[in-house]
Amino acid sequence: MAEKPSAAELKEFGDAADAWFKENTVRDPGFMLPLTFMEVSTDQQFDFLRDWQRKVYEAGYLGASWPKEYGGGGLHSEYQRVATRAMKKYDAPIMLNAIGNGWAGPLILDLGTEDQKQKYIKGMLSAEDIWCQGFSEPEHGSDLGNAQLKAVRDGDDYVLNGSKIWTSLGDRAKYMILLARTDFDAPNKYAGLSFFLNPMKVEGITTTRIKKLTGEYGFVQCFFTDARVPADSLFGEEGEGWKMAMKTLEYERGAKVKPVGGYFVKELDVMQIVELAKNSTRGGKPLLDDPVMRDKMTQFMIDIQALNLNNTRRRMPQLMQDRPMGLPLMNKLARTDLIQRLTEFSLEFQGSKAGYYVGDDNAVDDGYWHRSYLNSFSSTIGGGTSQIQRNIVGEHALGLPKTR
Repeated sequence: MAEKPSAAELKEFGDAADAWFKENTVRDPGFMLPLTFMEVSTDQQFDFLRDWQRKVYEAGYLGASWPKEYGGGGLHSEYQRVATRAMKKYDAPIMLNAIGNGWAGPLILDLGTEDQKQKYIKGMLSAEDIWCQGFSEPEHGSDLGNAQLKAVRDGDDYVLNGSKIWTSLGDRAKYMILLARTDFDAPNKYAGLSFFLNPMKVEGITTTRIKKLTGEYGFVQCFFTDARVPADSLFGEEGEGWKMAMKTLEYERGAKVKPVGGYFVKELDVMQIVELAKNSTRGGKPLLDDPVMRDKMTQFMIDIQALNLNNTRRRMPQLMQDRPMGLPLMNKLARTDLIQRLTEFSLEFQGSKAGYYVGDDNAVDDGYWHRSYLNSFSSTIGGGTSQIQRNIVGEHALGLPKTR
């Protein structure tokens, strides 16, 4: 691990990052920027965000703490935290390559071979190689262990048949982290699964875009019809797919962090909602004169501050001794639920204007809050639904018996 920097070194790095983001951040490129990587719908959005991630990476503010020999900066993780704070300060656009940088990359760095690290990591960081995730299937809901996409070994290839759904950027990705069934006679459903770093630009793989409630096309369904991929796409050994998938979900759910930098989802600033409330009226009076609404607003501010402090607490082992996995496992559940409640609350005090959406002349902030609320549902489903997350926290953090 890189040597921890001095306060003076961090300040120098932070000042440079602050100046860079102040000069280079574009908040309004002339079209609607996605709030999350799951909303990238148009070529214009995709090209802008891909160029933005490459620019941030080349400036040294993305992947700063990842190993230098694989394309990272080789610095201590504190440098990356400082750079990310500068991004947030200037409300920089999201990083595009969420699956690669957030999940596949950390997995490969932890468990991959030297060849795999050399092959995949740098392209993830620069956004040259976009990644997607092939876990969910149309017929199996949250039962990930029942994945049925078939992978059959045939010489130097695997032949794939089946379908994956809710695949963010699946139509644009070069690679997919794929959970497939290689053994239909295994003693249990988990033992028959294998994990692939699957190339997407091969014959037999097609995609269909899915229009969301918001009007955007952030998801696709991927179809595999006798698609042949190289056998060395297998990650680990046959039958280790469930183990690899669970490791991946540790990153997706925030239970384990290998910070690449930036963010893949815009975090709502509660003060934006305070300003919105200040400018709203009810019965001809300022909304915040209503003690009930003021109390709700105050409670949201308390909840957000508690989550932010928990992110600091989780890095202090002395404060995590009682239940080490408690805070990491609850993080996704608590934050995604809070964002959903907060954005719904923002619609409560818009009055008749709450009926207008993006593109309508009378929409508040061009429908920003409506779009945020509707898109919040994807976060409470992806990576395991909130119901599944509650089971995980109960069983793995609190030690409660498994539900039947």
